[in-house]
Amino acid sequence: MITSKPGILCVDDEPSNLKILEAILTPRGYEVLPAESGTEALEIINKQKVDIVLLDVMMPGVSGYDVCKRVKEDERCRNIPVVMVTALTSKEERIKGIEAGAEDFISKPFDHTELLTRIKMLLKMKDLRDSLDSAYAKITALSGFGARMAMSFDPLNFNFISSFDNIVNHIIRKTSEMSDKPQIVVVGFIDENNNWQWYQFESISSNLKRTWLKLDIHNDLGVINGDNRVCHYNEADLEGSNIRAFTQTMASRAIKVSNVAGFVSNVFCVLALNHNKVVSRYDAEVLNSIAVQSLFFKSLSSQVKETENAFDYLVHAMARAAEANDEDTGNHILRVGEYCAIVAKEIGMSEKFTGIIRIQATLHDVGKIHVHPDILKKPGKFTPEEYENMKKHTIYGAKILGDHVRLTLARKACLSHHERWDGGGYPHALKGEQISVEGRILNIADQYDALRNARVYKPAFDHQKTYGIITEGDGRTMPHHFDPQVLRAFKETASQFEEVYERMKG
Repeated sequence: MITSKPGILCVDDEPSNLKILEAILTPRGYEVLPAESGTEALEIINKQKVDIVLLDVMMPGVSGYDVCKRVKEDERCRNIPVVMVTALTSKEERIKGIEAGAEDFISKPFDHTELLTRIKMLLKMKDLRDSLDSAYAKITALSGFGARMAMSFDPLNFNFISSFDNIVNHIIRKTSEMSDKPQIVVVGFIDENNNWQWYQFESISSNLKRTWLKLDIHNDLGVINGDNRVCHYNEADLEGSNIRAFTQTMASRAIKVSNVAGFVSNVFCVLALNHNKVVSRYDAEVLNSIAVQSLFFKSLSSQVKETENAFDYLVHAMARAAEANDEDTGNHILRVGEYCAIVAKEIGMSEKFTGIIRIQATLHDVGKIHVHPDILKKPGKFTPEEYENMKKHTIYGAKILGDHVRLTLARKACLSHHERWDGGGYPHALKGEQISVEGRILNIADQYDALRNARVYKPAFDHQKTYGIITEGDGRTMPHHFDPQVLRAFKETASQFEEVYERMKG
């Protein structure tokens, strides 16, 4: 750990007094910064790190009171303790010093022991205040980061460890000047298979590096069910701490652990290692804030994904129910969904649209629930009345699905997947772009699978014959029935159609 000596600015217009202070303070490990005037003192404060100011009151030009007042008015250095060193003992002079912002007074001639004791006490107070301010600044920054993360939160595509890259990037040390930030961050969590996953983060040349750790660190930390603790350990505390085994594990990776702040639970742990300063409970509370925020997003994402999986399951269940009395068997509805996704991607539809049509295209024939099984399974040609009844499955399907926004695509697909580009389809004889893009895509997907499967009026066709019928026509099915863009996409991806059919023809 890199440490720096506390810097004490000694301000006095008498050089002999400065020498006395230097003789007292330097052997105790303090860095003395001498100034013979108030102006010089203010210049030093602006340029160097100062931890305490020992300030003479009676100086020519800028007085000690003026120096103190200016220090306390400057947000950058107002937390630096100022000790007035003065021969003045009147109540009025002390009040004037308090009004200027001085934390303490020492009367000349001063007692060496008293001076050192007060410096030690004030440094301790400053460290606590700096730690609190640092923690507040970190939590404030993380709150802003959390708000931005919430605005862009995509629960379906949420990746916990990738999201943590962004969080760690905010708290890890990237340069040697960032003494209040950790050198290394170690994160562990329970994955979907109920196994612990551990990662080590560090900044190399200002770039975040994440390394997977094949280690059982949770055992080193003594993690148990219900465990949930915020902790901090400075170098002197580690030997007898309950993370001693963890420090030994890290030592096996050639990492010497010091000054640790952490959050430990039975589902998630984060440990910030090797701060260039003494850590406190405030540093640990920052990690607690990170943990709570991260676990919230992880839990929310899991719940949304679980709901989505249930939704997809119900969509497939409804689709399966619809085909129960149809002549189609096997994985027809699943194959059609895959074909639709292939075409959607090829014509440049969004990833979101492609994912939705893969699932909801399976509902294209849900309206057949309202068509009598005798018609669906009729071995011969339909009578005109039966054919009109069959065509109504498109309208029935749209009514079944209703107007819920989550099923908008499925409803459009139900209603328009038998419409033809040339206007010769049903139920509304729509033409060209009057037909929804969902219907145009599904039309070719459904037609391909119908040709590949055996029907009472036809045998099953192989891929090559099916491709020829769709692209060249056979009288019953013709190329001008399809959206030209969709037809081109089919030609480009025909091999993928064949692969899907062969893989899912069971």
